[in-house]
Amino acid sequence: MELITYVILDDEPIAHRIIEGYCENFSFMQKTGNFYNGFEALEFFRSSKADLIFLDINMPKLNGFELLKSLPNPPHVIVTSAHQEFALEGYELDITDYLLKPFSLDRFIKAINKVTTSKTAEQKSELEPERIFLKSDKKYVQIELDKIFYVEALGNYCKVFHSGGMLICPEKISELEEKLGKGKFLRVHKSYLINFSKIQSIEGNRIKIDGNEIPIGQTFKAELSKLLG
Repeated sequence: MELITYVILDDEPIAHRIIEGYCENFSFMQKTGNFYNGFEALEFFRSSKADLIFLDINMPKLNGFELLKSLPNPPHVIVTSAHQEFALEGYELDITDYLLKPFSLDRFIKAINKVTTSKTAEQKSELEPERIFLKSDKKYVQIELDKIFYVEALGNYCKVFHSGGMLICPEKISELEEKLGKGKFLRVHKSYLINFSKIQSIEGNRIKIDGNEIPIGQTFKAELSKLLG
């Protein structure tokens, strides 16, 4: 099991000792911080990271949920609270689990299992290439996004050029642009959509991809220039 780093945010020292004691049962749990108010934790997360935060809600100055809302990329969260009435708000903030004090080791283990299951799913998702199903010749073909070079419009159809060749899809280029997503793919001409990572060179109004030259439309030139800095 990969190491899971955690911090504890609770204004009661005894709560820290209990959580630390429970975490000692797991060889993959490593503590990276103890915080007794929200501002201490906020300062930590400005420059550091942790995989998991054990979060109390009722605290002076800045409560647990206020802290959570202020973090741009919050880690996994296990709420540890004596107050059940905050549970609904907690799950709306996408917490992993809600432990009602006092909680047993058995209940704590279930919460940790949820974290490890979630982390495993995330890691698997990161490792697996993104794929898409495209309809072609009355069947659906699965293609990795990274293997698509560019798309050329053909009326109400599109030619999709990829590392394995070319297929024709019964979709408009605007529909494929929506489906492929704007993070990796860029419209550079009314008839062309390219995989930005596959650009070999740009010269004048032409983009070279996989040895082929793609024209740059005047209306799309500004957007391309922005991405090139």
